[in-house]
Amino acid sequence: MKVSFQIKLFISLVAFFSVLFALLGGYYYADVGKQLYQEMSARAKIQAEEIALIPSLRTEVEQKDINAIHDFMQKMAAHSDASFIVIGDNTGRHLFHSVFADRVGTTLVGGDNEAVLHGKSTTTIRKGGLGISLRSKAPIFNDAGQVVGIVSVGYLTSYLDTITVSKVVNILIAAVLLLVALFVFSWFFTRSIKKQIFSLEPREIGLLVRQQKAMMESIYEGVIAIDNERRIEVINQAARKLLGLSQPARELRGQLISQVIDPVPFFDTQTMLAKDTHDEICRFNDLTVIASRVHIMLEGSLQGWVITFRDRNEIDSLSAQLSQVKRYVDNLRIMRHEQLNRMTTLSGLLHMGRYEEAIRYIQAQSEHAQELLDFISSRFSSPTLCGLLLGKAARAREKGVELSFDPACRLDKPFLPLGEQELISIIGNLLDNAIEATQRSPLPHAPVEVLIKLSEQELIIEVADQGVGITPAIRDRIFERGITTKTRGDHGIGLYLIESYVTQAGGTIEVADNTPHGAIFSLFIPASGTVRQLEDTDYAT
Repeated sequence: MKVSFQIKLFISLVAFFSVLFALLGGYYYADVGKQLYQEMSARAKIQAEEIALIPSLRTEVEQKDINAIHDFMQKMAAHSDASFIVIGDNTGRHLFHSVFADRVGTTLVGGDNEAVLHGKSTTTIRKGGLGISLRSKAPIFNDAGQVVGIVSVGYLTSYLDTITVSKVVNILIAAVLLLVALFVFSWFFTRSIKKQIFSLEPREIGLLVRQQKAMMESIYEGVIAIDNERRIEVINQAARKLLGLSQPARELRGQLISQVIDPVPFFDTQTMLAKDTHDEICRFNDLTVIASRVHIMLEGSLQGWVITFRDRNEIDSLSAQLSQVKRYVDNLRIMRHEQLNRMTTLSGLLHMGRYEEAIRYIQAQSEHAQELLDFISSRFSSPTLCGLLLGKAARAREKGVELSFDPACRLDKPFLPLGEQELISIIGNLLDNAIEATQRSPLPHAPVEVLIKLSEQELIIEVADQGVGITPAIRDRIFERGITTKTRGDHGIGLYLIESYVTQAGGTIEVADNTPHGAIFSLFIPASGTVRQLEDTDYAT
C-alpha cells in the first residue's frame, strides 16, 4: 500500500517531535530532580545549623532535659517543611523525634554520626527509621566548644520525588498541548506543501525534472527561462551553443540575463512587462536571431518569462530549401501543362481524322523529349535527380532557353560525401542561375551547357551559360549571403548554400568567364570526402 507524501511528511514530523519531546522530558525530569535535591540539601543544612546555634537548646541538650527539648522542638517542627527533625546527644541516642516520640532514648539510625560528633556538618542520603531520606546533620557545641549533641533535619526521598513528579506533570501537560498544536500545524503545513507541489509525489517530481531536462536538451532552439527579476533559471544546451557560452548551466543559473546577453531593447523591463512577442528579429551578442518571449503566470502573479530563439541564418537556409521545393513543384506543373496541351492537340487531330498529321506531331514532339528522357535515365541512377533535370529542361524550354547535356555526363551510383538533398540543391541552384542569366541576355539565347560526371576520384559539376555574366564588383563576394545579380525572387541564398555544401564535403568551386560572354561554374568534390549524414545541421532544420 502506497502512502501519500502528505501522510509520510505528517507522520515523520509527528514522530520526530514526539521523540524530541520524550528526550527533553527525560532530561528535564533528571535535571529537576537533581536541582531539587541540591536545593533541599542546602535547606536542610541551613535549618540544622541554625537550630544547633540556639543557646537555650544547647543548654537543654547539654543537660539532657528531654521535656524542655520536646516542648521547644515541637514548636520548631510545626514551622518547618522538613519530613523530620531529630535531636540526639553526644552518645548517639535520641533526645527528640518530631514524628515518633517513643524513640527517645533509642540509638540514632543511619551510621553517619561519627563525623558529626567530631564537629563536622554532613549531608547524606541514608535509610533511617522513616525510610530513605536526604538529611543534614550539624553538631551542637557547649560554651566550652565541646560537641554535646546532634541536630538532624531530613526530607524523605519519596516526598522529593512527589515534588519532582508534580513539576514534571505540569510541564508534561504544557508539552502535550504543544504537541497537539504541533500536530495541527504539521497537518496544515503538509497540506500547504502538497498544494504548492500540485499534489505530486516526490518520485513524480523527480521524474518530471528528469523529463524536463531531457526535453530541454532535445529542443533544437535555444531556450532560456528567467524569473521576475530577470535572473536565469533554466538554459538549455542549444542556447549556450548559439550564444557561445562555455560555462555549464549550473554556473549560469542565478545570473542576470544582462550578464549573459548584451543589453538590447528585447530585454527592456517595460517592453517585457507590456506584452509577449513572437518571431522578433534581434541581435543576441554577435548573433542575429529570431526570438520569442512569453510570460510565465501562476495564480495571476508574474513568475518570469520563457525566451526561445534561433539562428536567423538557419531560418534563411530553410527558406531557400523550401523555395527549391517550390521550384520542383513548378517544374512538375509546367511539365503537366505542356503534356495537357500536347494531348489536347493530339485529340483534336484524331477527332478530325487527320491521322497522318497526328503521327507526325507525335513523332516531332516525342523525338527530342524521348531522347532527353533516355539520356537522363541512362546516365543518372537517382530518380530524384532525373526528375529535377527533366523539370529544369522543361522550365528552360518554356523560358526560351535550352539545356545541353554533355555526352560525358554520368552519375550511376550514390555519391556518399553529399546527401541527395544537398546534391539536388547544388545542381538546382546552378541551373536556375544559369537559366535566368541566359534569359536576361539578348536574343537569340545560347544553350546552357551541363556536365555532371562522377569518376573514381571526384564528382565534377559544371554549368556554363552565355548570359549576362558576373559583374567585377561582386565577383569576389559572389558566395556571401545576400550577394546576388538577380532582380527578383530569393536573393543571395542559392550560391551561399552551394558554397557551404561543397566546402563541407571537402570540395572546391571555380568561377570563370565564358566566351564570348557569360560564366562557367565548376565544382570539384573528392569522392573520398567525409560521408554526410541525413541529420546534418544544414538541412535538418
